[in-house]
Amino acid sequence: MHAALTPGSVGPVVLRNRIIKTATFEGMTPGGRVTPALIAHHAAMAEHGIGLTTVAYGAVEDGGRTFPKQLLVDQHAGLAPLADAVHAHGGAVSLQLAHCGGFSRHAIPKGPSAGWNAYGTASGKPWIRALNPGDLERIEGAFATAATLAVDAGFDTVEVHVGHGYLLSQFLSPLLNRRRDEYGGSLANRLRFPLRVVEAVVEAVGDRAAVLAKINLSDGKEGGLEGLEAVEVAVALEKAGVHALVTSGGLVQRSAFFLMRGDVPLAAMARADESRLQSVALRAFGSVLVKPFPWSAGFIEPGRSVVDAVDIPVVALGGLDSSATLQRAHEAGYAFFALGRSLLADPDFVRRLENEEAVVSRCDHCNLCVAEMDQGVRCVRFAR
Repeated sequence: MHAALTPGSVGPVVLRNRIIKTATFEGMTPGGRVTPALIAHHAAMAEHGIGLTTVAYGAVEDGGRTFPKQLLVDQHAGLAPLADAVHAHGGAVSLQLAHCGGFSRHAIPKGPSAGWNAYGTASGKPWIRALNPGDLERIEGAFATAATLAVDAGFDTVEVHVGHGYLLSQFLSPLLNRRRDEYGGSLANRLRFPLRVVEAVVEAVGDRAAVLAKINLSDGKEGGLEGLEAVEVAVALEKAGVHALVTSGGLVQRSAFFLMRGDVPLAAMARADESRLQSVALRAFGSVLVKPFPWSAGFIEPGRSVVDAVDIPVVALGGLDSSATLQRAHEAGYAFFALGRSLLADPDFVRRLENEEAVVSRCDHCNLCVAEMDQGVRCVRFAR
C-alpha cells in the first residue's frame, strides 16, 4: 500500500488517508453563498476517496473578498449541508479562511501599507489604504468568528491562509509590508499580526477541529519573503498552536504562476475575465506582467527545511501528479499530500492509487482550469 493511503492524524482529526484536495477557487459561490454545485463538487471528491477536501477562499468579512463571487463566511453562508454531504461519503472537510487585504477589486483595498493596487485599477480601486489598529482588531475577530462558524457547521479543519500574497502574507512579506510601527520592519514585527490571527483561530476552535496554516516558502519575487525567514514563520506558527503546515509559494498579485508552474494561458484568461478593461489589459500587457515558470514539483525540496524545523505534520503541495511524486514527497518527510489540478483531471486518482502500482495524472499543466475557474472549476481538457 502506498504511504499516502494510510490513515493520518492532524491534531484531533484522523483522516482515512493522507491525500488532501487543496483549495482551488471553485467559482460556485455566486453572491458569496454555498450552492448545490459547490456541495456536489466536494461530495464527489469524498466519494472518490479523498481524505480531506478543502473549500477554497472563505472570506472572513465582506471586505476580505477579492471579488464578489467568493464565499463569505457568515451565519448565512450555508456551510452545514456541505459538511454533511462530504461526511456522508466518509471524507473530512476543511474551510480555508482568508482575507485579501490590499489585493481587491470588490471592496476598498486595505493592506499593511499604502500603495498601488494594480488588480483593482480597472475596477476603480487603484489605491491601497494602510490598515489602522481598529481595522486589525476587527479582522482578528472576523477570523475567529469565521472559524467558529465553520466548526459549528461540522467542518473538521480550518486552514488559515498565510500565503500567496493575501492579507496575512502581505504582512509577512518585506516587499509588501513597509510599515514603521510594531507591525513592520523586523520579521518579529511582521509576524505580529498573523500570529494574533492564528492564535485567535486556535482559541476559537479549541479541541473541536484541526487548524492548518498555508505558508509561503518563497514569495517568488525579489525583495519578498524567502528561505530562512520562511522557516522562522513555520516555527512561530507551530508555537502559536497550528496542527499542520501547508507549504506553498508565490504572490498572486506579483508572481501568480510561481505556485502553479506550467503554461500561462493569457488568451483564455483574457476571454474569461468579466471586466472588459481587465481583459484588454491582459491581452496588451499580460506577456510582460505575468511571468511564466516552467512546470516542476517545485516545493518538495525547498520545503525540507520546514519539515526538519517543526514537529507538526507538513503538507506537500505543488506538482504532485503521480504516485512517483507522492513517493518523493513522502521520502522527503512530508506527512500529507495536497493535490489540485491532478484531482480535477483525474477525480479517480485515489481509487487508481489503491489498485495500481504506478499512477500518473492526465494533467499536462496547461492551466486552462485557472483561466476558466470563475465559470466553475474543472479540467477544461478532460472534464466529462
